[in-house]
Amino acid sequence: MDEFVSRDFDVPRRIETPEFVLEPLGPEHNDQDYDAWISSREHIHATPGWEDSSWPREMTPDENRADLQRHADDFRNRTGFTYTVLDPASRDVIGCVYIYPLPDSDYDARVLSWVRESHAELDTPLWREVSEWLASDWPFGNVEYAPRAQAPPRGRRKHGRR
Repeated sequence: MDEFVSRDFDVPRRIETPEFVLEPLGPEHNDQDYDAWISSREHIHATPGWEDSSWPREMTPDENRADLQRHADDFRNRTGFTYTVLDPASRDVIGCVYIYPLPDSDYDARVLSWVRESHAELDTPLWREVSEWLASDWPFGNVEYAPRAQAPPRGRRKHGRR
């Protein structure tokens, strides 16, 4: 397989908005990540892009930690990029964004995102923000990312690097 992103591409490490913060997902997020999706399985399956997914499925916290390690390894190896979505004040995990190649397609990448049911109102703002971020900061020309219902534009975002 060709490289997902070129070696000279500086992978974004963070997005910060008044509503949420994105940073790379890793095993250190396990307890909160597990709680976020286990409490929102039906809601995630109803989220655009997840309707036919086999995930979320029954998993133990240890299996989830291994899954998070795999995502962190993919990020480090530049074969896929998964970001945890955090509440900016509490730092609680409120969702996740996945950016992976979509082999044998006309798309440069496939993006999926979800927010926990208790933060469902952030699904469209997250989709909008990530869509703008992909267009402005990533090297992809054609991305598959299931559309959301449109809402009026919000304030400006602040991108930063760690």
